[in-house]
Amino acid sequence: MDQATTNRPTHPFTLPLSAPTEDDLRTRAARLGALLREQPLPDEDPAELARTAGTAGLGHGTGADGPHRAVVVADGRAELLDALDALAAGAPAPAGAEITAGRTGDGRLAFLFTGQGAQRPGMGRELYETFPGYADAFDEVCHVLDAYLPRPLRDVVHGTDAELLSRTEFTQPATFAVEVALYWVLESWGLRPDVLAGHSIGEFAAAHAAGILSLDDAARLVAARGRLMQALPVGGVMVAVLASEEEVLPLLAGREDSVGVAAVNGPTSVVLAGAAAAVDEVVAEIKAMGRKARQLVVSHAFHSPLMDPVLDEFREVAAGVTYGEPRIPLVSTLTGEPVTAGTIGTPDYWVRHIRSAVRFADAVATLERDGVTTFVEVGPDAILTSMGKGCLRAGSEAVLLPAMRRGRPEARTLLSAVARAHVRGAGVDWTAFHDGCAPLPVPARA
Repeated sequence: MDQATTNRPTHPFTLPLSAPTEDDLRTRAARLGALLREQPLPDEDPAELARTAGTAGLGHGTGADGPHRAVVVADGRAELLDALDALAAGAPAPAGAEITAGRTGDGRLAFLFTGQGAQRPGMGRELYETFPGYADAFDEVCHVLDAYLPRPLRDVVHGTDAELLSRTEFTQPATFAVEVALYWVLESWGLRPDVLAGHSIGEFAAAHAAGILSLDDAARLVAARGRLMQALPVGGVMVAVLASEEEVLPLLAGREDSVGVAAVNGPTSVVLAGAAAAVDEVVAEIKAMGRKARQLVVSHAFHSPLMDPVLDEFREVAAGVTYGEPRIPLVSTLTGEPVTAGTIGTPDYWVRHIRSAVRFADAVATLERDGVTTFVEVGPDAILTSMGKGCLRAGSEAVLLPAMRRGRPEARTLLSAVARAHVRGAGVDWTAFHDGCAPLPVPARA
């Protein structure tokens, strides 16, 4: 074993169980806890301990043999055993552990890819150091992107220079790289979405995941997009306002060349973007209506008339890539509706994507209408998780699960999202998750 492998951090133990009834599930948790106490576990090797405990769980009633599921995520051996005892007793999870339990549903699974603004220095580094699959995927994406960037992307993402990362020429490729790596590792674990959507730059990651763009073509587009936007004169503002699109649009009359709606993130959540003077005038009128407004910290006024100077050159880049048929359905945040190869697979689509509003609220409404009940946000922070809650129907039972969240341990957050998605009905290949170890020959039923 090489030094890098020896020093690789260990992710929390993750044990899935399933059973025909809730009582059976508790019984299986009790039997699994007893089994793991009796079986010698290699405490001197935490990674092997996680795999041994995990494969023991796989062989103990964790297959698709019942609608009642549970997943235990624990920091160590003691916490794991205590959590199994708690699950068996129907008690809350002990300190250092998380228990997700419930009955599977029939809803569909959607992945939402985060847009610009969620970036932070070091994002994904814990995942990189913990999960070999993520590290391999991230390195591959960075390798492809580096051909189009002035400096190695991994150094920028894993570094500490927030100002450098906030430069659009790096922000957009960095966001894309983290999201594609996250997607690839989730897919390798068997968590495969029924449908995809992405907010602004996140739609490039979604289009790659859907099979519409190859990795190299997506990288070319993302790098060119960031480079061209970075070259624009500094200026322009973006302001989030608590008002509906219907309330805002009349205020833009006569100002369309200098200000526009950049995003519709909820029924009463709109982002304005454009020249500072024009935006300030509109915001003043909105505040006079008693509505709140907040200026965003951005380098440029994205999705606004100030993007017009880059459109022709970006069209040339977009005309030089190959577009494929989607292998996974994708709902556009340009239109708010499902795409076809004929609509998304054109240079015009991606040019309009720069200039037009991000219709995130419409996309979420379409996804919910089409049966999505579990949303996993694939990105460096829980931005869409927060916004998406305001887009759901009243009384909706849908949930939004962030794969990463600023200020939270990355491995635990990712595993929590996988656990909750699985309990709600999503498939996970637990054998692949536990490094392909074969299940131990223990009884499958209580």
